[in-house]
Amino acid sequence: MSHISILRTIIWRKCENGPSDSYQVQILKKIPYSPKQKGVFLMLGASLFFALMAASSKWLSKDFSTVQQVFFRNLIGVVYVLLSIWQKPMQHKGGKPALLIFRGVIGTISLYLLFYAISTLGLGQAITYQYTYPIFLSLFSWLLIGEKLNKREWTAIFAGFTGILLIFRPDMQLTAREHMIGLGNAILTSFAYLSIRQLSGYYDTRAIVLSFMLSGIVLPAISMTVGAFTGPVEGWEFLVGTFRWPVNISQWLVITALGITALIGQFMMTMAFQYGKAGQVAAVSYSNIMFSLLFGMMLGEGIPSVIVLSGISFIILGGVMVARK
Repeated sequence: MSHISILRTIIWRKCENGPSDSYQVQILKKIPYSPKQKGVFLMLGASLFFALMAASSKWLSKDFSTVQQVFFRNLIGVVYVLLSIWQKPMQHKGGKPALLIFRGVIGTISLYLLFYAISTLGLGQAITYQYTYPIFLSLFSWLLIGEKLNKREWTAIFAGFTGILLIFRPDMQLTAREHMIGLGNAILTSFAYLSIRQLSGYYDTRAIVLSFMLSGIVLPAISMTVGAFTGPVEGWEFLVGTFRWPVNISQWLVITALGITALIGQFMMTMAFQYGKAGQVAAVSYSNIMFSLLFGMMLGEGIPSVIVLSGISFIILGGVMVARK
């Protein structure tokens, strides 16, 4: 099973359980654009909302721990998924509870690493590292399940790792540890996709999503309980944190935006794959990096250096080559 087939299976499983006759879908059907154009516009919208989620995390990072951000990000999503299950009960045979738990845990840790990387590396670099996951997915598909890669895919992997090397330049402010955490997010994301492929034949898609979101509530709760007794643990800030209540309306609004933008982005991404060709839509998803760079500059991060921008370009090139296959 190729990594493209894995992603295709994930997409179709989402669509099967998605709101195919919902009010939003009926509106989309009336928009006078071709399905291909709708797919592109929906993915651009999804990328924008995912970038807004990342910008919300960046803004919150000065006052709230990474684990608390993960907690609130999933809390809003759980409510939506539970409402969906209440309206349409899940139907599946089950049989792989350990793998289901593994998917939830690995997805949550991946989110820990993403939010921490956003706070240390900045929006542009953190999101760029996240989008190296197709490169790692290709590599792990070759290493773990014996998929044969053609010259184009090896070229894409080479381009992606060239980009990583150009960005992975520890300096006085950023150590190798911060860069490794950013890459760790992409590696765990690729493993999460591989586990979803195995689970899709046994569980309703919403059960798989719910395992991730419930884990994204339980694990941060444990992390914050530990943090309440130990306080900040040097070197483990991305795993142990403390809880604090928002103290003003701005904080409440941004925390709410963190969950809502993630939810809207997920919905638009799923719809984009329903309307557009998978390769084209996946390629458009790399606009998230551009949006993130823009929001990062708006939040005072400055313009990346020429070398970093070159690295970002190589990663986008490699990712688009994989997507277009």
